[in-house]
Amino acid sequence: MMPFAVVFAMAVLVPAVLASSELATTYPGSVAAFTVPGGFPTTVYSRYYVNPGPTNEPQPALWDPVLNITFPFSLTDPEKLPDHGTDPPLFPTALTNLTLTDADALISTAVIQILQIIGANSTGLSSNCSKCIAALSIGQLMSKMAPTYIPDAMVSLCQLTHFKNDIVCKTTYGVDGIGASWTQVLSRANVAGLDGQYICAYLDKNFCPPPPVLSGKAKFPKPKPPKPKQAHPSGQRVKVLHLSDLHLDTRYKAGSEANCTGGMCCRYAAPSMNGSTGIMYPAPLFGYYRCDSPFYLALAALQSIGPLTGTCLENPPALTLYTGDLVAHDPQNELSQAYLEATEDAVWQMFKAYIGGPVYAALGNHDTSPINLDIAHLIDDNGPLGQQFSWNYEYVSKLWEHYSWIDNATQVQASLHYGAYSVVHHPGLRIITINTDFYYRNNIYAFLRADDPDFSGIFSFLIEELQKAEDAGQRAWIVGHAHSGWDGLTALPNGSDMLYQIIERYSPHVVANLFWGHTHEDQVLISYTQNGTRQTTENAIATGWIGPSLTPLTNLNSGYRLYEVDTGSWDIMEAYTFVADVGNFGQLNETGSTGPVFELEYSTRSAYGPSVKWPDTAPLNAAFWHKVTEAMEQDDGELVSLFNTYQGKSSPLSPNCTSAACAEAKVCYMRSGSTALGRRCPKGFGSVQSAYTPDTGTGGGV
Repeated sequence: MMPFAVVFAMAVLVPAVLASSELATTYPGSVAAFTVPGGFPTTVYSRYYVNPGPTNEPQPALWDPVLNITFPFSLTDPEKLPDHGTDPPLFPTALTNLTLTDADALISTAVIQILQIIGANSTGLSSNCSKCIAALSIGQLMSKMAPTYIPDAMVSLCQLTHFKNDIVCKTTYGVDGIGASWTQVLSRANVAGLDGQYICAYLDKNFCPPPPVLSGKAKFPKPKPPKPKQAHPSGQRVKVLHLSDLHLDTRYKAGSEANCTGGMCCRYAAPSMNGSTGIMYPAPLFGYYRCDSPFYLALAALQSIGPLTGTCLENPPALTLYTGDLVAHDPQNELSQAYLEATEDAVWQMFKAYIGGPVYAALGNHDTSPINLDIAHLIDDNGPLGQQFSWNYEYVSKLWEHYSWIDNATQVQASLHYGAYSVVHHPGLRIITINTDFYYRNNIYAFLRADDPDFSGIFSFLIEELQKAEDAGQRAWIVGHAHSGWDGLTALPNGSDMLYQIIERYSPHVVANLFWGHTHEDQVLISYTQNGTRQTTENAIATGWIGPSLTPLTNLNSGYRLYEVDTGSWDIMEAYTFVADVGNFGQLNETGSTGPVFELEYSTRSAYGPSVKWPDTAPLNAAFWHKVTEAMEQDDGELVSLFNTYQGKSSPLSPNCTSAACAEAKVCYMRSGSTALGRRCPKGFGSVQSAYTPDTGTGGGV
């Protein structure tokens, strides 16, 4: 793609039709809608194993500037998916060297004992929780005596008890899944204490109830100043791009089944929704609602950014935030370190080709292998277990340095802090990224030392950098992947509570905004003083912007956001969200002459400002968003319905939010910046990716 030769106007006043409204608004680029060219921009990559075409996705021959290699075609060949892991599993060191016969006998006895515990009615174990803890105790002994046998034993137990179906048992607990990781957790956990409760609640919420919030009190170098220095607006604005959750599927197969029964759709030989052997809905070249982003969609979105936002390589955004998840939702047996590296390499290359200025990124739960997992360095005093993911932190941070987005000192910082780092982008703004896997509920390593949510040191790192910002009179932006609240189903309660303490200590005078991803949806979180117990406009102190995903998975449109930011206060003055209608992608294969249409979905100020009579010169801060929630409580449901529409990026597959229960839930979620607060909200209305299920909630018990 050739760079745009002109600098687009900062904003042009025009009438724009917004979803569910007819509000006049501004838009930041030369157009409010942009039709992407149908042809693939082949200059992004220097060489291809398979050239792009009207019926097939490209397969770039990716050269890696850090590893100095070209990744092989076999790594992403869509027709030859791996059926087992290629990375060597890491097990804890056994306490003793058992013979094969002795190890087999020990494991067999342990499996029998666990089955007896599970089936016992009068063993003195008064609840499913106590049974689960007792079973973990046996598992822990086995993990220390014969660790390499544990994955097969877990698969056997899973299948014998019909805990999951046989295939899921194998892919989850086997050595090609995360069986080795579970072995590490069993060997190191305090199974009789809080760790065990977390593990059992995670396995099934009927085993153990969700543990209560037992977060330690965060320790700060200095008390909060009684009259902290406040940043003043400059009246000058810059543009900031927010991209999230691309989930690039390098194995996407155009023409395969897009409406499959489960797992990854748009993959070679994926079964169709009705079980037929024929293709019911051929995967469009640009993607589908049940699939991750193919190369064509990723590059289409990037091509649309310039004309829609008024930026270009010569006049780029001041900065771009990427809030995690580069890699597709492959099952663990199809993942590998090399596959992860190849995807990271592919994404950062395309970003460099289209986005000028620095890109500041946080790692997501899919930006690791095994998926979801990161472990504290101190688990074995920086030994093999604690360092097992360091290859990823070092690799990805060197890519960021290679593209001049961070300097060498920051690269070293990121490699030592689980991919997290801090940069002073401007004398008045410090950007701090964090690795949110350390409070993410699906990171089983986070169950270790559950009584110490800062065991990894990630919160100490955040506090240190925020204190630097306060001492220097800077505002700060916190950038991460998984948010800390909403409906209480994402973050572990202790880690979420500690983060809330940190936000309260340094807001609003230091923390200007927080940016998240992960949900794939357009959402917002408000933090308050007094741990959120008094939710008023005066007590609203920080806003968490959850960025819409580029991937359509699941049942969503593709989208991204642009902010207009004051360079004195670093407050957000305007936010524009852009989307593409994924439902139209199937028609694009028929002609091949044009690509998707990305267009302005809405202006935040125009969509919500009139309902709260918000001054034109006031920032879109936490007070603004609290006023919006008050308006939601007071109107006839129109504002809640509008928010619900935008949450799914105007997808026609989103459920309607027209009941009083749904409206109450949405307001409660928006005001819940922590898991503890989110748990108090009505369940079942958190996500628009499937039908609402009032009062049931989803997921496990942690």
